[in-house]
Amino acid sequence: MGYVDVAGVGHILPDGRELFAEVSFRVGEGAKVALVGPNGAGKTTLLRMVAGDLPVKTGVVARAGGLGVMRQFIGMIGDESTLADLALSLAPPALRDAGRRLADTEAAMRAAEVRGKYSSAAGKAQLAYADALAAWGETGGYDAEVLFDTVATIVLDLPWDAARERPVRTLSGGQQKRFALELLLRGPDEVLLLDEPDNFLDVPGKRWLEARLRESGKSVLYVSHDRELLAQTADRVVAVEGGSAWVHPGGFASWHEARVARHARLDELRRRWDEEHQKLRELMLMYKQKAAYNDGMASRYQAAQTRLRKFEEAGPPPVPPKEQDIRMRLTGGRTGKRAVIAEQLELDGLTYPFDLELWYGDRVAVLGANGTGKSHFLRLLARGGTDPDPANIPVDGAKLAPVAHGGVVRLGARVRPGHFSQTHDRPELIEKTLVDILWRGDEHRAGMDRHAAMAALSRYELAGQGDQRFGTLSGGQQARFLVLLLELSGATLLLLDEPTDNLDLASAEALEAGLDAFAGTVVAVTHDRWFTRSFDRFVLFRGDGEVVETPEPVWDVG
Repeated sequence: MGYVDVAGVGHILPDGRELFAEVSFRVGEGAKVALVGPNGAGKTTLLRMVAGDLPVKTGVVARAGGLGVMRQFIGMIGDESTLADLALSLAPPALRDAGRRLADTEAAMRAAEVRGKYSSAAGKAQLAYADALAAWGETGGYDAEVLFDTVATIVLDLPWDAARERPVRTLSGGQQKRFALELLLRGPDEVLLLDEPDNFLDVPGKRWLEARLRESGKSVLYVSHDRELLAQTADRVVAVEGGSAWVHPGGFASWHEARVARHARLDELRRRWDEEHQKLRELMLMYKQKAAYNDGMASRYQAAQTRLRKFEEAGPPPVPPKEQDIRMRLTGGRTGKRAVIAEQLELDGLTYPFDLELWYGDRVAVLGANGTGKSHFLRLLARGGTDPDPANIPVDGAKLAPVAHGGVVRLGARVRPGHFSQTHDRPELIEKTLVDILWRGDEHRAGMDRHAAMAALSRYELAGQGDQRFGTLSGGQQARFLVLLLELSGATLLLLDEPTDNLDLASAEALEAGLDAFAGTVVAVTHDRWFTRSFDRFVLFRGDGEVVETPEPVWDVG
């Protein structure tokens, strides 16, 4: 069985700032250990250091057993890579190298045979391919193909031969995630590192993941913001906060209470340290004063100085990390009574025709399995509906692809949609700093000077990232900034696609408070069971194409 030992690890950012220091914990054989903490505290960086993607310059990371890694981007793959490429990227290194060599030599052989099937070049290419084929078998390639076939059948209902060349981008985010997780959980690696494994999964998918993690004998270190998944699966919790980390030996259910108790204990230790420091300083000053006119006190003065110096050199106990104070001021504005009117709306290939009316002030959770059309519905509203009126132009500036549909969907008077994308796909922002984005403004949002920009960023706990480029932020920091842009844009209809996926606990609570104060209509696609409790209407996209309204959240759907 495998394990991971992290001892005294620290990391310095490229700009010279210390991200964290003295991080130590162990993932024992078969343990399920969750990394939690504020967005940007270093959870993903720590995972990358354990994975070997980043050098460990301070401290030591030791591992035993094969290592399988699922990185955060899986679920958002949009390039031309195939399922074969994805499967190999998740395979052990020797198998990965053998697979790439096999693919390269096969391509070279085909090209040589086109130029001349019986040429010497073709013969050499055929020998190289035969060698690569033998190496593929020796490293366990044929066993891997059995695994690939099993997973393709489970996730896509296709044999591997039919699925291997399929572009990953043709799979939904949930299918990409499920494919990767099935490979890793069924594969040979004894240690798994999973970065946001629940993102893009619907609730049945999350329940499947919870069950698989519980029953797996693998050692798993993972990052998640889904509180129910954490409560169901974590044996121990490593909290990355305040520039270091601490370990809670119990599960997530008792972590909050343990954190409050730890902060109280740190406060008490610091208070006692300050009191002792003051006493030692006063004692030293007293002997200093006496030694000025009594030579016999010189040795006591020197001893008091030494004691104070050693006390100060040992340093004070750590202070509790500063609590996040995120204040989202989503204002909105008054619109017509009917915010959205759908009449016999049919999303091509996804739903049957349905009617729906949303009223000003509604809080609507859009539920259902992946691939049923929920995000398409949100994107159609974000574009302004079937035949957008100039008064309903979206306020966020994002370029949204058209949505093929029948029937009609219209937005009401003074309804201005603002769209939050689950994938944060805003390529126009990637290379710009946050301050620069706010300074420039756009046609829907007034620009602001640096002082005002930093004040706005501070409310979202992003002041420290003001001069960072958007593309370098963590997923949670990007999510908070995109909500800030919606706040500043004047949207009166918020269309949120999985807004809590990358948000830490404090950010999710701030979003819920912001939505509660928002004067407008909110429509959110979500698989977050906790977040859903804050909504009052529930629209269910069923697996059979029907779209219905339900009085309570419904999760167990196909």
